[in-house]
Amino acid sequence: MTRNARNKKVMRELLRRYGQTYAAEAHIRLKDTPQPLYRTLVLAHLLSARIRASAAVSTSRSLYEAGLRDPKRMTEATWQQRVDALGRGGYRRYDERTATQLGEGGQILIDRWRGDLRRMRDQADGDVDDLRTLLTELPGIGRVGTDIFLREVQDVWPEFSPFVDSKALQGAELLGLPPRTSELVRIADDASTNAAMASALVRAALDKDVVADCLDHAA
Repeated sequence: MTRNARNKKVMRELLRRYGQTYAAEAHIRLKDTPQPLYRTLVLAHLLSARIRASAAVSTSRSLYEAGLRDPKRMTEATWQQRVDALGRGGYRRYDERTATQLGEGGQILIDRWRGDLRRMRDQADGDVDDLRTLLTELPGIGRVGTDIFLREVQDVWPEFSPFVDSKALQGAELLGLPPRTSELVRIADDASTNAAMASALVRAALDKDVVADCLDHAA
């Protein structure tokens, strides 16, 4: 088997078994409208902490179930209501600080961009570094958080695609795939969206069992 054929087989198994974005796992139907974009930003915030991805995803769903689905509702909720929703999702280690950050971040979004991340996108005008800078003005969103957000939204904000962050490239290396964005897109071909591919690679980086499972089935 040639190296290229082997890589395609590994990628095919990865996408077939783990090719789901974290937004989809959190039951976010991502499209270019304010609420799903905001929910994805909050999810990126949650995922960027040193906590299990499953807890972050569960907490994203918990916030939605509590009605905290947009900046207005997030800021109108009391601090304790945010803490309680975070705790129900399993985000207890960081719940108090995160509750404060979500409230402050929601207010900044309202004040600067009328609660609509598409206005932030327009301000960045296709420049990924400018978008990063704007995103990091929100409390709790740092380099990791911006990477996660860009990775998740790239299919609906195509000017930032393909976006494969350092964690996804780490997953590629563990799978024996070339850690280069252009090569990964070529290997995946049309079998997946770029967001799903990047998320699958991140799952490989975070869980050695994912790597073993894919390599075993590709053998």
